[in-house]
Amino acid sequence: MNEQPFQEIAGEAGQPLDQRAELSEFLRTRRARLKPDDVGLPDFGRHRRVPGLRREELAQLAGVSVAYYTRLEQGNGRNVSAEVLDAIARALRLSDAEHAHLTHLAKPKQHKKRQTARPQQVRVALRHLLDMLDGVPAYVTGRRADILVWNRMAAAVFGDWAELAPNERNWARLVFLRPEYRDLFVDWEQKAIDIVCMLRMDAGCHPDDPRLSALVGELSVKSPDFRRLWATHDVKEKNHGVKELRHPLVGDLDLRFESFRMTDDSEQALVTYHAEPGSASAEALRLLASWGTDATRAGANAQS
Repeated sequence: MNEQPFQEIAGEAGQPLDQRAELSEFLRTRRARLKPDDVGLPDFGRHRRVPGLRREELAQLAGVSVAYYTRLEQGNGRNVSAEVLDAIARALRLSDAEHAHLTHLAKPKQHKKRQTARPQQVRVALRHLLDMLDGVPAYVTGRRADILVWNRMAAAVFGDWAELAPNERNWARLVFLRPEYRDLFVDWEQKAIDIVCMLRMDAGCHPDDPRLSALVGELSVKSPDFRRLWATHDVKEKNHGVKELRHPLVGDLDLRFESFRMTDDSEQALVTYHAEPGSASAEALRLLASWGTDATRAGANAQS
């Protein structure tokens, strides 16, 4: 494969993401997805030379001058007010997650570098809770989609992450760089989209995080799928849903997941999975639980 040099895709490893470029591309892609009919404006059909709304139309909807909106879409968010951002978010039909992302990009918070580099710690009580969730696959994620801690059932379902180096315990690396996870997730594309949306939101909150920019750069070089999805600039937060898995030992699993943000650390989330009572998936989970560590080892061997 003819890969672009790392520097051309995401900047030099460890360097912050370009905040102005992020703001510019986010606004441009959100504007491009809207059609005049979507917002009650006349459509002049074939005479339109741009996809979606024109800047002039968006500015009209938001109640700001064209020059003002143009400066913002060019990445100049200096001194923009919350009221103007709210108006632009309404005009662009942004979701709550997209609205928050726009605010982070336009009015970034200052983070001390030592805080960014500080290792993520999981409270001892939360670790104990994971161990007590017998029969329930559960783990805690942190910044950059890192997997911080997990219980025995999570290892039985998703693979023994203890066998990986600490920096490899990351959902983005697993989903985009490890073929076995393409086989594990029935709808791999949707899982990949969810991970990229999560990283986009993280990048909006922490554009100066060198580890995040290095991760984005590495994945951009190594995975064409990641490059494609990263270029969409989509963001969303998915706190619950259903995942269909194709487990190497017990076959198909339909599991519902719930994600709970920690009140004392919003950058960490507890994620749990469960099956419908009495279902074939519930029986498969009980079978995996009875095998214990043998299931984890056997699953790892089957996937390798």
